[in-house]
Amino acid sequence: MKIDQLTIGVRLENEQFFTVTQEQINQFAEATGDHQWIHLDAERCAQFSPYKSTIAHGFLTVSLMPKMFAECLEIDESKTTMINYGMDQLRFIEAVRVNDEIKYSFTLENIEKKPHGDLYKFNGQVLIKGREKPALIGVFLSLILR
Repeated sequence: MKIDQLTIGVRLENEQFFTVTQEQINQFAEATGDHQWIHLDAERCAQFSPYKSTIAHGFLTVSLMPKMFAECLEIDESKTTMINYGMDQLRFIEAVRVNDEIKYSFTLENIEKKPHGDLYKFNGQVLIKGREKPALIGVFLSLILR
């Protein structure tokens, strides 16, 4: 769907699930310096973790949001720029385990005029294939510059 076609209440969702791999988790640990065993040590997790496998960093799941959002929306980059404006009310509900398949769902709640563009406010969640609870919920804010 094109950004100009969005109306309040429209729901966007990735068509396909995205698999979170151990390599991605390892790379995120390197980039952020977060080397907790729950993310990196599969043997220790199998023995001591309630999840029985490594889990993705919560902020890795958040960091994938712009990529997933861009897959749901058509933006003419010659005329429009999308800037991540922040998040409100972020909550991590369910751990994303290694090799889990996830997809993102965004429902447009509000559009606010700003001096440099329009601020889009989306209620979002990350769905985990085969699980009832979402990985996270929050309000995603995107500033669309024209």
